[in-house]
Amino acid sequence: MFHPDLLRNTPLGRIMREYSFFSYETNEALHLSVEERQIIMDCFHKIQYELNHPIHRHSKNLITDSIKTFLDYCTRFYDRQFITRDNQNRDILARFERLLDEYFHDGAAKRIGLPTVQYCADKLCLSPNYFSDLLKKETGSTALHFIHDKSIEIAKTELASTDDTVNEIAYNLGFQYPQHFTRLFKKEVGYTPNEYRAQVS
Repeated sequence: MFHPDLLRNTPLGRIMREYSFFSYETNEALHLSVEERQIIMDCFHKIQYELNHPIHRHSKNLITDSIKTFLDYCTRFYDRQFITRDNQNRDILARFERLLDEYFHDGAAKRIGLPTVQYCADKLCLSPNYFSDLLKKETGSTALHFIHDKSIEIAKTELASTDDTVNEIAYNLGFQYPQHFTRLFKKEVGYTPNEYRAQVS
């Protein structure tokens, strides 16, 4: 759509990574109303106007400002789309919950490690960025945080109801290194796994 050199050393160029929708799949594209489509077309007309007139010292700024306006509208319209597609979003969240339940219950975590955001997004037929953005809008949590929360909840149950060691629980949950599990548990719960076990037993 536009060459990266146009944005190099511009304020917009420095924040381009914030526009996560560039990594969405085509089936996750924006659905625009007539009014929204007109707003987008107005942005393009401003860019086209600048491109069709002789270049002067303000041209690059005007073009990049129009591109930024276009991208900001896309962000706004995606926010609206996440809200208006509430039923579909709830269905995706329910499928994600089931996916995590099955993953941990079937022992996949022990065999291949903690589920990644990429793995979950693939199973849900979504791009990782779209999946993460949707989850953030719906729950306020990132996909990775959601996965970690699930592993912590399972760990709490295991600590309270089994005699498995902390290391065994960590390996069963897919942590390659038990100290990573202990660090995450302490960060999220406020106690080490052993301290938590002592409290609930």
